[in-house]
Amino acid sequence: MTAEAEALDPAGPPSPPRRFHPAWLVAAVAFVALLAAAGFRAAPGALMVPLNEEFGWSTSVMSLAVSVNLLLYGLTAPFAAALMDRFGIRQVVAAALTLVALGAGGSVLMTASWQLLVFWGLLIGLGTGSMALVFAATIAQRWFVRRRGLVMGVLTAGSATGQLIFLPPVAVVAESVGWREASLLVAVAALAAVPVVWIVLRDHPEDRGVLPFGADPATYAAPARATGNAARRALDGLVFASRHRSFWALAIAFAICGATTNGLIGIHFIPSAHDHGMPTTTAAGLLAVVGVFDIAGTVASGWLTDKYDPRKLLVLYYGFRGVGLLLLPWLLAETVHPSMVLFIVVYGLDWVATVPPTAALCREIFGDRGTIVFGWVFAAHQIGAALAALGAGVIRDAFGEYTYAWWGGAALCAIAAVLSIAVRRPHRTAAG
Repeated sequence: MTAEAEALDPAGPPSPPRRFHPAWLVAAVAFVALLAAAGFRAAPGALMVPLNEEFGWSTSVMSLAVSVNLLLYGLTAPFAAALMDRFGIRQVVAAALTLVALGAGGSVLMTASWQLLVFWGLLIGLGTGSMALVFAATIAQRWFVRRRGLVMGVLTAGSATGQLIFLPPVAVVAESVGWREASLLVAVAALAAVPVVWIVLRDHPEDRGVLPFGADPATYAAPARATGNAARRALDGLVFASRHRSFWALAIAFAICGATTNGLIGIHFIPSAHDHGMPTTTAAGLLAVVGVFDIAGTVASGWLTDKYDPRKLLVLYYGFRGVGLLLLPWLLAETVHPSMVLFIVVYGLDWVATVPPTAALCREIFGDRGTIVFGWVFAAHQIGAALAALGAGVIRDAFGEYTYAWWGGAALCAIAAVLSIAVRRPHRTAAG
């Protein structure tokens, strides 16, 4: 065993290989935490109608609060990655889940629209942003050498699917009991995950006396622990990445990804379906089905990312998404037709399939800074989502329908496909 491997454990060499590697338990708890944190992201689409009925708040006003949430969700991510490096994963994740619970629980006290900015925007935006997909990337990067793409796909599915799995119960509770009770449901889910995170999560494999899953004991050397100011590290990562054209191509394409998922479909599909006479609970159920197929699509995308050129996968994903958005205005109706089911299946498989190849390209191109750079790319994702959430609300108020919003999203997907294939990969490839 090399000196580097022995250095992993000050008390001696790592314990012998185990039948069940603790990396998988860490990944499972990370999946649960991402699932719980995603609960609120399901809420706005289901709560906008009852809030409008009770308070008379316009779609634009509520979309503004959601846009603040999405924006903070993204801009917090790179700083959260640096904080995890500096202070520890479980500390940051436990605090993030608590913020989500405070925001969702506190929102039941709202009486004025500006309070949406505090509870939905500030508190929940900071909480969800402190985890987001940089949390998934951090777990995959630290705990796995082999199967990184697959793990990133599974954790991404946890984040995205949690949002969609929560939709039916939130919609049912909001419609049959009240929107306040639906908000409390989200708060309880977030709080329930905190003790599990605190007990199980650890920052590095050496904290468990093991190497990362798939690491070669003869060659593996533990990376240096982060020190210094976390905010400076995050900003230095942005400065470093901004000098590379590939960063801008990835960031703009991922902004379009956010616009066409969280921003458009995630927030405005239910109100748009309601405009066409479809019951809110039916539309929420369709988005939940998106979540079911998202699991398969994102895990498969992670597996494919380990084997094929990530750029070509991104072109395929954005192309399918653009066609779906182009056709959506003709698919919405009072009842669910086979063509709508086909749209839901395709969009589900494609929902966040873009994440594993995008994270892999960040890791390949930017090396040890890949996680923080991915945080900034993800920030662009949420900026796109925020702009689309607000823009679609304005379009709905101005034209009385969402058609131009769906067509605009389709055009953006074509741009994202071109940008993705233009990314320059390094000659070396990432391990795993």
